[in-house]
Amino acid sequence: MEGVRREPSILHLDLDAFFAAVEQRDKPSLRGRPVVVGGTGGRGVVSTASYEARAFGARSAMSTIEARRLCPAGTAFLGTRFAAYKRTSEVVMALLRELSPLVEPVSIDEAYVDLAAGAHDLSVPGVTALAAELKARIAVATGGVTGSVGIGTSKAVAKIGSELDKPDGLTVVPPGQELAVLHPLPVRALGGVGPATAERLAQIGVKTIGDLHRLSLVDLTSLVGQAHGAGLYRLARADDDRPVVTDREAKSVSAEETFARDLTDPARLAAEIEALATRVGSRLQRSGTSGRTVTLKVRRYDFSTLTRSQTLAHAVDDPRQIAEIAHRLLGAVDRSGGLRLLGVGVSGLSPYAQGDLFAEPSEVVQPVEVVEPAEPPADPAPGPAVVVWYPGQDVVHPELGSGWVWGSGLNRVTVRFEGPRTTPGPVRTLAADDPDLQPADPPDWTP
Repeated sequence: MEGVRREPSILHLDLDAFFAAVEQRDKPSLRGRPVVVGGTGGRGVVSTASYEARAFGARSAMSTIEARRLCPAGTAFLGTRFAAYKRTSEVVMALLRELSPLVEPVSIDEAYVDLAAGAHDLSVPGVTALAAELKARIAVATGGVTGSVGIGTSKAVAKIGSELDKPDGLTVVPPGQELAVLHPLPVRALGGVGPATAERLAQIGVKTIGDLHRLSLVDLTSLVGQAHGAGLYRLARADDDRPVVTDREAKSVSAEETFARDLTDPARLAAEIEALATRVGSRLQRSGTSGRTVTLKVRRYDFSTLTRSQTLAHAVDDPRQIAEIAHRLLGAVDRSGGLRLLGVGVSGLSPYAQGDLFAEPSEVVQPVEVVEPAEPPADPAPGPAVVVWYPGQDVVHPELGSGWVWGSGLNRVTVRFEGPRTTPGPVRTLAADDPDLQPADPPDWTP
């Protein structure tokens, strides 16, 4: 394992059911109850399910309709509040940067830390104590959000370690024990093994990482391709020398299209995604570059603009892969009112494509915050304003105080007036156009 570290100096943090955990923190009546966060409409997709909801089979990337079928009455289905998640994430990332100048955020709820760049005791007891203290500080600073930590001699081992004892887990893999930890695990524990690859491997009797380790490089590459096979061969041997990288490449390649009429037809939207991905992929291939982050930009019928992105463990330039990820990201967007603009971009560029060396596209879609404020149409259509409330939305009332939308319909909106520093609060139903009820910023959870 040339290039692999001798000390367990790479830490991987994965916040537990992050979006749902923030919702339960800010909404005391939901603590201990099943919570599903994501698109709440008919074509919505689950972004995060709380552990209480996962017990009934709900999971990320599942359709909201399926999650509703699986979960019991009383399950809270909430829209996303990206500002709240971003604010909490920033607190966590700041704590990580106190440990080391080398912090690599992978997504809003996940990051690697190079402990060797800080002044730390890198023995197994030393990093174990460091991680325990970090977890306690995160829980206090975030108002109770927990994270699972893995520490090892490589990124791959650290990431697997963080998955071994969820939620609120801590696993340190001592140097020299990597294979003993990895080999009993199912092959799906490796980032580079998705459902299709796992099925292909199972057909030849490969079910664990230990089984994978017994395959020759020739057998693996003939089965799953040169780049993917070489990557899996290394990972099965805990051979991963990828560094923790703090500065992601800012340059990007993107394409977007504004439509004369708002689009709602799924087939037409799918065709537009394919066309945009082809334009982006072609430009990447012509320039000999590839990128790790695929971003979808959407402008909705009400002129609100948002982005959703997914960062991969490998760089891509293939239009088909870019399109596949963009389709998944679009699936988590509420398109019921129509879309005015679509854009697809790839960033985090490097001068060559690494293929699918360390992973296939993740099945979990991670939304990011709204990056552009809603803006009014240049020539607004006449008629009364339509008040739209979504479940989970933060609101404030001058007499009743702060709360969140429980549900709405029939020109009424039901609000639970409570917050992260209160006990479970009362429920009130108001007129949907009540001028005293206003959208609000996420509540302050700090004591």
